[in-house]
Amino acid sequence: MESGRGAGDTVGREQLARWNGPAGNAWVEAQDMVDALFAPLERLLVETFPAAQGGRVLDVGCGTGGTTVAVARRLGPRGRCVGVDISEPMVAAARVRAEREGAGASFVRADAQDHVFEPASFDGVVSRFGVMFFPDPVRAFTNLRRAAKENAVLRFVVWRDIAENPFMTTAERAAAPLMPDLPARDPDAPGQFALADAGKVRRLLEESGWAGIGVRAVDAACVMPEKELVPYFGRFGPVGIALRETDETTRDRVVSTVRTAFDPFVHGTEVRFTAACWQIDAHAGSLR
Repeated sequence: MESGRGAGDTVGREQLARWNGPAGNAWVEAQDMVDALFAPLERLLVETFPAAQGGRVLDVGCGTGGTTVAVARRLGPRGRCVGVDISEPMVAAARVRAEREGAGASFVRADAQDHVFEPASFDGVVSRFGVMFFPDPVRAFTNLRRAAKENAVLRFVVWRDIAENPFMTTAERAAAPLMPDLPARDPDAPGQFALADAGKVRRLLEESGWAGIGVRAVDAACVMPEKELVPYFGRFGPVGIALRETDETTRDRVVSTVRTAFDPFVHGTEVRFTAACWQIDAHAGSLR
């Protein structure tokens, strides 16, 4: 067990460095585009709660706060949504957004896996693509369960299988011949597709004190302006990370090759793809 904790702590440090460096800054730079892209999934999370009924909700892996602010608006003036994320750049951007929009939202820069939340203090927990990066998912979901009131609702959205999401891997598949050092994806490691196995998700939640677990396949139609496509794959994912370290000649070749590979998704001035996701619902069971 101790060796597992050590390995997990190493991964945790890697995640901390990643999201407080260029990766976090990239999400800040692209926050408006990303929020528009995943708006259908944000709506799924917001609809978890009845309008204007108040309550206190935790948004895990809140990023730049788009979902946090949207949930806060849904809760109304008697409600509050608290966003938590390990990325200081993204949390700083989220605070600016909430202040600008006058939303009942606040933010904590912390690792939700280990942060000491006030026990039984949340009526709900949500996350849009924010729970796939935990080094120790059972530890993380147990910690979230402690923060939730009994029977509090849990709803999060994660990616389904990598094969069902070809848009997400187009860049690395196209760039691989030109960038042989691109890291291979490990589906069992913390990352985008770490919770793609619905059975695995059920087991993790059951071990963590969550009950009434429901899993629903969601296919969300996502759209972005074509002009945002190159900045998108130039910022995010393995290719975006690798491009920061390449020479200009290699970068130009990679960008040209990868852009061509995305042609099947380009329709005039728009890029369209389907985000194949799981919507996971549960409620907080009795603590033993």
